[in-house]
Amino acid sequence: MATKFKELTKAEEQLMQILWEKKKAFVNDLLEVLPDPKPAYNTVSTIVRILEKKGFVNHKAYGNTHQYYPVVSKKAYTKATFKSLLNGYFSNSFEQMVSFFAKEEKLSLSEMEEIKRIMDEEIQKLKS
Repeated sequence: MATKFKELTKAEEQLMQILWEKKKAFVNDLLEVLPDPKPAYNTVSTIVRILEKKGFVNHKAYGNTHQYYPVVSKKAYTKATFKSLLNGYFSNSFEQMVSFFAKEEKLSLSEMEEIKRIMDEEIQKLKS
């Protein structure tokens, strides 16, 4: 069964993407890589504390400052988010999802061939 996570806002997810990449960061480290116009220090600090309350990050204290690090892996979050998307928009059907992307998103021939190659490899693994 997939792990259920609380939904993240766009701002929360943006900070998580940075934390997943950096592995650990102080609020100033996060501010450094955020695009302009940069939010206020207190805004980023508040969002990180919300992420901590939601169980996505934890911190190590260094005096009055905190270094934050993810406790939910990007892979686990991606898997749970994808399952939610699949269920919510495609009736939990991979076939409907693939059909949607192939027809509506106008995948190129090379993209479809690569998807087919990956699927063929997975089929062979299951048959072995």
